[in-house]
Formats: sequence, C-alpha cells, structure tokens
Amino acid sequence: MQFIRHYLLALQFFTRIPVTGKLANWVGYSPAMLRASAAHFPGVGWLVGALLAGLSALLWRVLPANTFAPLVVAALGTAMGILVTGAFHEDGLADVADGLGGSLERNRALEIMKDSRVGAFGAIAVVMALITKVALLAQLAALGAGLLCLGVFLAHVVSRTWPLLLIRLLPHVGDAAGSKSKPLADQITLGALCAAWIWCVGAVGLALWIAANFAGLGLTFGFLAGRLVCAMGLSAVAFCLLWRWFARRLQGFTGDCLGTVQQVCELAFYLGLAIG
Repeated sequence: MQFIRHYLLALQFFTRIPVTGKLANWVGYSPAMLRASAAHFPGVGWLVGALLAGLSALLWRVLPANTFAPLVVAALGTAMGILVTGAFHEDGLADVADGLGGSLERNRALEIMKDSRVGAFGAIAVVMALITKVALLAQLAALGAGLLCLGVFLAHVVSRTWPLLLIRLLPHVGDAAGSKSKPLADQITLGALCAAWIWCVGAVGLALWIAANFAGLGLTFGFLAGRLVCAMGLSAVAFCLLWRWFARRLQGFTGDCLGTVQQVCELAFYLGLAIG
C-alpha cells in the first residue's frame, strides 16, 4: 500500500493526471511521503511514455502515409506530453535559462529563477527545445513507428532518472521555505535511488524484449540495442554537462534545475536514437 501511495503522490505532483477526491484522501500527504515518492519519478515516466507511445501508434495508423505524417505525429505527441505534465519541466527549463543567462552572479541568478515572469532567455530556450523535440521525433517516426513508440516510452523513463542523481550529488540551494520541491530535494537515500534505477532498467529490458519478440514492429534486438547504447550515452553526457554547470554557477541545484535536466536529457536521448 505504501508503494501505491508513493507512486500516486508522484503522479499527482509531476503530472496533471487527476488524483483527487477520495483517492487523494487515501493517498495522503506529508513532506516525508513526497520525499519517498521521488523514487517513483521514472515510474511516472512509464505512464507518461506509454500514453504518448500509444497516441503516436494510433496516429501512425490513422494518418495517410505521406511525407508529412511523421511531422504530424511528432507535433501532436509533443503537445499531448505538455498537456499531461502541465509543462512542469518546460517551466523549469525557462527559469534556469532566464537565471543563468541573465546574470553571471550566483545570488542574482537565483533571484531571477524565482521570478514567475518569463524573459527572453527562457522563451528562446523553451521554443528551441520544442522545435528540437518535434524535429527529432519526426526523424524517429521516419525511421519507423516501432522505433518512435519505444523511443518515446524509454526517453520519458530515462530522462526522469537523471534528476534524482543530481539530487544525490548536489545540495539544494535557493529559497527553501518557498520551494515546493524542497522535500524532494532533501538528500535522496541510496535505496530510493536504486529503486529509481530499477524502474529505468526495467523499461530498457521491456523495450528490448518487445523488439526481439514482435517482428511486426520492424525492429530487432541488435538494432534497438545499438541505438540505445548511443541514446543512453548522449543522455549521460548531457547530464554530466548540466551537473558541472550547476555546480560551477549555483554551487547546487533548485527544482527548476531538475526540470532542466529532464528536458535536456530527453532531447539527448532522442538524438542518440536518431544517430545510433
């Protein structure tokens, strides 16, 4: 029951999927529960990724087969992802871009990041991230619906695992009292981090099993495994660069930094799949 409660709390915090009424009362809330729910952040990626992969597969079947079909699938899938998550992570990306792009001074950058208004750097970062995401998803769709659907599923799981490692490696900085993410940002336990990686490894194993056993998807185990090596590698590189950047510029991280890691690592994963 605790496992289910923590998972539903993570779903409630990180998505717009309704966990309300009697169900929300049963789940409950406390800072300690929210902290424990961080282990299920990649598990939220399972659900979000599965929903978007299902939508992509449906669109692929009903749209006429022409040059623009991959682009339409990519654009509508991206829009659906924003609706499901409420642009939660994109908002973090915008705040980090505004803060670190708008000032070289640490305290001033943190102050800008707390401002709810979006500046030029934030707007440019979100627009470029969305354009890049649509372009990469269209590229994957052009390579085959099977690669697109499994790629979308895996990207949402893997990209939600890296932020937890950032919590483990850096201290939380900024306005602790006013931060909704502060309970999540308290030092994550090794057990919770291991649970998160189990979610991640399980998703990769499931995708490879599907590729090996469902020939109709146009994939093979070796084909997907080779691309996954590149995708995981680029995602890891993106994480390391962000980790070093936040450590140098902020001497820690904020909740917005976690959203930025998710967004950038998701894009890096798609890029790795495309060029793998």
